[in-house]
Amino acid sequence: MTNDVKESFTSDAPPAPAALAAKVRTLAPSMTRSMQRVAEAVAGDPAGCAALTVTGLAELTGTSEATVVRTARLLGYPGYRDLRLALAGLAAQQQSGRAPAVTADIAVDDPIADVVAKLAHDEQQTLADTAAGLDTVQLGAAVAALATARRVDIYGVGASGLVAQDLGQKLLRIGLVAHAHSDPHLAVTNAVQLRSGDVAVAITHSGSTGDVIEPLRVAFDHGATTVAITGRPDGPVTQYADHVLTTSTARESELRPAAMSSRTSQLLVVDCLFTCVTQRTYETAAPALAASYEALAHRHAPRTR
Repeated sequence: MTNDVKESFTSDAPPAPAALAAKVRTLAPSMTRSMQRVAEAVAGDPAGCAALTVTGLAELTGTSEATVVRTARLLGYPGYRDLRLALAGLAAQQQSGRAPAVTADIAVDDPIADVVAKLAHDEQQTLADTAAGLDTVQLGAAVAALATARRVDIYGVGASGLVAQDLGQKLLRIGLVAHAHSDPHLAVTNAVQLRSGDVAVAITHSGSTGDVIEPLRVAFDHGATTVAITGRPDGPVTQYADHVLTTSTARESELRPAAMSSRTSQLLVVDCLFTCVTQRTYETAAPALAASYEALAHRHAPRTR
């Protein structure tokens, strides 16, 4: 990943108050335990923390003033004063009528209606977090590369492999040459054929899936433009990504593994890529969509006896 991309996570304008909680959820796994305590405190009680000095927050979380300042900077704020202003803004938004939070923890004896409500709430939160944290500059650069690509390779395994297939199918329908690979051997053997003007997309929630990183590295080394869709902007996959699109990182529970929320956030990013590429290539994309619809129309017609 280029230095400009790496710096975008810390040197961009401070996130809006509504994006603070999403930023905490995304970056918390890469923080030290002491920094996590600070981040969890500000996200959990923005009004209370906004009233504290840097010394007060350090005492509340059992950390040091330096840790509080480092956490504020990692979250995108120049200093603690800026973080306090964002916390005050977030608290004001929450007090203006926002619905109370619903826990996503699902118990084995929860009624079906509660399971549906908890999952729906958590899916909505995942989408909101991903949208709030998505870097539109990086998204625009990825869209520009895809719109003019000679060929697109997409890598993903497991749940991310299903998302890779979804992106591949969508791009095919608007006339792009796109292939999704979940077999790591085929992914690498295809990656060596890429060159400048081609695009490789890696989808990995953890950012450390070797079977996805290896073909992206090969594509990167051969001059292709590379894109990473990941929940860990500091993960190993970003070393070989020209453009990084960050997804939300949600809490895991026994009955709701991370693969569920990661898939939701990945699909949102895929839909953003597809829609924006379609906009950019509309003159060719629209006829291609119409042709694919017409070719499949007879399969959806009711059968006559």
